[in-house]
Amino acid sequence: MPYKYLDHIAIADAAFEAWADTLEEMFRTAADAAMNVMVADLDTIADQQQKTIELKDDALDMLLFQFLQELIFYKDAEQLLLRVSKIDIRKDDKTFSLTAHAYGEPAHPQKHDLVVDVKAVTLHRFQVQHTQNTWRATVVLDI
Repeated sequence: MPYKYLDHIAIADAAFEAWADTLEEMFRTAADAAMNVMVADLDTIADQQQKTIELKDDALDMLLFQFLQELIFYKDAEQLLLRVSKIDIRKDDKTFSLTAHAYGEPAHPQKHDLVVDVKAVTLHRFQVQHTQNTWRATVVLDI
C-alpha cells in the first residue's frame, strides 16, 4: 500500500500522502487512497462498468486535484465507485493532459463496507512533489 493516512493534519477531514516511482502510478495510488477513505475494502469493487476520464490543466498539482474531484463526482452523480486501472499523463507545451481508464460498480451497502462520504478535495496542504526518484502527493479530503 503506497499511501498512508495523516491523522495529525486534519481532525474532521481525511488526509493522506501517496507516493510512487512514476507520476502515473502516484495518481493511481492517490485515487486508491481517496476511494479507500470511502470504501474499507477496495477489492470488493467489481469491474461492471468502465469510464474514461480525460482532463487538462496548466498545473500538474491541479490536474491531480481535478482527477480526484472527478472520481468524487461519479460517486455523487451516479453512485459509482471507481478504481483506476490505467493512466497516461502527457505534457504539451504548457498543458498537462490526463487520460485514465477506470472500472467500478454502483455502491451497494450490503456488498461494500462504506466508511464515510467524501464531499470534495480541499486545497489545504495540497501538493505534488518530485524528489529523488519519487513522486509524492499530500491530499486532504472534506468528509
